[in-house]
Amino acid sequence: MNKASPRKLEYWLHFLFMYNIDQSVFSLTVFNYDLKPIEMGYNNRTLYVNLSDSVIKSKPVSDEMKQKFIGGKGFDLWLLWNSLPFDRVVKWDDPENEVLISCGPLGGFSVFPGTGKSIAVSISPTTGSIIDSNVGGYFGPFLKFSGWDALEIQGKSDSEILVYIDGDEGKVSIEDASEYPSESYGLAHILHEKYGYKNVSVVSAGPGAEHTLIGCLNFSYYDLARKAIHFKQAGRGGLGTVFRDKKIKALVVKYSGVSTTQKSNPADADRVQKVGRRYSKEIRELDMSQNQMSRKGSSFLVNIMSDFDLLPTNNFRLGAHLEADKISGEFYADNKFDEGFDGCWIGCAMACSHCVKAHHINTGPYKGQKVWVDGPEYETIAGVGSCCGIFDPDHILEVNFYCDTYGIDTISFGTATAFAMECYESGLINKEATGGMDLSFGNKESAIKILHQMAKGEGFGVIIGQGVRRMKKLFHEKYGADLNHMNDIGMEAKGLEYSEYVTKESLAQQAGYGLALKGAQHDEAWLIFLDQVHNLIPSFDQKAEALYWFPMFRTWFGLNGLCKLPWNDVTPPENADTEDPAKVMPHVEMYAEFFSAVTGRESTPDDLIIDSERVYNLQRIFNLRQGYGKRIHDDIPYRSAGPVTEFEYLSRQERYDNQLKERGVNMEKLSTAEKMKLTRAYREEAYEILKDAVYKRRGWTNDGVITLERLESLGIDYPEVVKIVKKGLGIGPFDE
Repeated sequence: MNKASPRKLEYWLHFLFMYNIDQSVFSLTVFNYDLKPIEMGYNNRTLYVNLSDSVIKSKPVSDEMKQKFIGGKGFDLWLLWNSLPFDRVVKWDDPENEVLISCGPLGGFSVFPGTGKSIAVSISPTTGSIIDSNVGGYFGPFLKFSGWDALEIQGKSDSEILVYIDGDEGKVSIEDASEYPSESYGLAHILHEKYGYKNVSVVSAGPGAEHTLIGCLNFSYYDLARKAIHFKQAGRGGLGTVFRDKKIKALVVKYSGVSTTQKSNPADADRVQKVGRRYSKEIRELDMSQNQMSRKGSSFLVNIMSDFDLLPTNNFRLGAHLEADKISGEFYADNKFDEGFDGCWIGCAMACSHCVKAHHINTGPYKGQKVWVDGPEYETIAGVGSCCGIFDPDHILEVNFYCDTYGIDTISFGTATAFAMECYESGLINKEATGGMDLSFGNKESAIKILHQMAKGEGFGVIIGQGVRRMKKLFHEKYGADLNHMNDIGMEAKGLEYSEYVTKESLAQQAGYGLALKGAQHDEAWLIFLDQVHNLIPSFDQKAEALYWFPMFRTWFGLNGLCKLPWNDVTPPENADTEDPAKVMPHVEMYAEFFSAVTGRESTPDDLIIDSERVYNLQRIFNLRQGYGKRIHDDIPYRSAGPVTEFEYLSRQERYDNQLKERGVNMEKLSTAEKMKLTRAYREEAYEILKDAVYKRRGWTNDGVITLERLESLGIDYPEVVKIVKKGLGIGPFDE
């Protein structure tokens, strides 16, 4: 055990006493491997762990795998595709399902901004299809520096275990973890102390992930300046739930070396240094005059979203609130965030990961203690705050802390709780359903109680923890709630709860959510400003082009272990004069240069898009294999497109009336209900027209299935892939 300061040791001993932990190590399986130098960003091998039979082995990475799937999410998907049986659809809790985590060839460079990402992939408990999540922290780079391009975990353990990857000694072990707590905050402190503070990253979930379908994964890193452990989350789609279903308490990777450009042995180290320094210099010089990411992080969006009627309020009924200032980025930066550098990877110039020091906890097992809180990010503020009608900054911090500690996705928690609140207020459910709780919007006491119930596996919290899709079914079957109305107000697509943007006036963003591969997450296409605010893509063809290019380029970051934020949250002065400023092509060109310099594979911006399109379509086909991936699965709840209730229509009546007048509608004798019906018909028709345009641009049929011609042109027409596509096209049986 590393020597610890008295303060650290006292803190750690508190957890040992609290949980009565035996610190002796009992390894169930040990695998030794040779430490080899990285070659142009790649280790050329991946690590496979099967928990059912305690097998650990190395898998080779071929040149074709690198050419076709690049790394990161591409490697995760290809490994999962080939590991699952083809004779049936694998469910999320089947032993064959996997948790995969990888970095990418560009991950782990301290000279270039945003290279500290891990990409996690699995079959989702909430959607039944493929989920992926791009997350910060040190785990991905440390995994790469320890000799592995990806980690693939299959099977289920009979007992609680952790997987330890020792990148210093070249050893992987499956260790008994029955004595450790499952909650992330205490567990990470114990494991960082045990294996080496600054040289360790821990992946964990928590008791909330055990009892719900919306569990997240926490990725830790050690803050040398503050001598504190921080967390970033792979939040969406229940990755933490899969993790705990396999009885994994934690993954631990240790790497004690130094992160340098030479560590990844790039093809042209001088070129890497040059482009990285130029990009980092630009960010440091321009950030404070633009979005102030280094001061506010993503919380800068709160007031902007409210000003443009985009901030989800009371389950997305409204897009603005007079109290938004109370939970704004300005408020948190001035009153809550701890001063100092806040990067989730070494050397990142964005420094956008903020934290709150010594926050006093008022409820639950940590009541009365002062803790570090990581965040809050915009999505958390809007989800557990405004979407639930709550504008208390300290409540948001408390929910933020416990969601992380319990392993709960803040976005799904917020959107699902808001849905339950609206069902309660509108009489679809009552106190009999909620266990006596008043679930009115703004009731922060009930909201935090729900969160603690999730961790304990009891009460109405467990119901909300099943997610919006399952709540709709349960409320209808058990309480007779109107299913059609719940389908309109239940903010989920493909089974994934909406992230926090009101899309009623942005048709492009409606499709950005509806057509997203994983469900309603904005990381594929964030087009609200391009479409709604600036009106730069008015036609269906222009929207379709945006819904081709932006999802493809955003996918590319996940193939390489990169963060998207440096790309367009800081923009160079010359960008305004480019042909398409929204693409920030000066930065895209930097990324192409960075990729070329590391891998030795000379690439243009257009090449990056094709590389992404290959992996993007593989994931769409994977969804098809899981029983999804067609037009019907790209539908959205009507509230995403327009006003569901008279209250919503009347709150923006001038806007909606004017839109009908522009269509030539005679408004004189129309009731509000009649106007709402016409508005709905126009908006739903527009969404279907846009689907057609997007499918055509992507090389898909009108049913949303890739054509065989496009499949072949992308070079992924492997026999098993072709079988799945043919079945989707209706031109060949699955077993042919």
